[in-house]
Amino acid sequence: MSNISMKREDIMNILPHREPILLVDEVMEKGEDYIIAKKYITANEPVLKGHFPDYPIYPGVYIIEGLAQSAGLLLLKPDLSNTVPLFLGIDEARFKKEVRPECELVYNVKLLEQKGPITFVEGKALVNGQIVAKARLMLGVKENNNGGVDAV
Repeated sequence: MSNISMKREDIMNILPHREPILLVDEVMEKGEDYIIAKKYITANEPVLKGHFPDYPIYPGVYIIEGLAQSAGLLLLKPDLSNTVPLFLGIDEARFKKEVRPECELVYNVKLLEQKGPITFVEGKALVNGQIVAKARLMLGVKENNNGGVDAV
């Protein structure tokens, strides 16, 4: 078990995502085959201006993307600017509870299997210790050459 934690700057050294689609604010813990990360959901989230503005709900697709970005933080190494993490599939996605502003959304991602360049993970998103969403994700990494993306 490893207690590697990361702040926003560290995350941006690994993931190519930037605002407004960077959906991980902090990594609380990272081991060989798991990561626990966090997103602070505030009333100021740009997506909430249009996603039920009178009853703001953080979109499920953003939760799943946050799980995928957390998996990217588990799998990618810092400063690999020539690689692009790709989201290849979603299975068994379930949304259990609404995610409303002013909460901490915790991403808990566990490595299940790696087959060559393809990785399978199980992700759970929690608020106040309760599962709000879960899914199995399939991810890959591609090499970015001169602005184009080629298979690794």
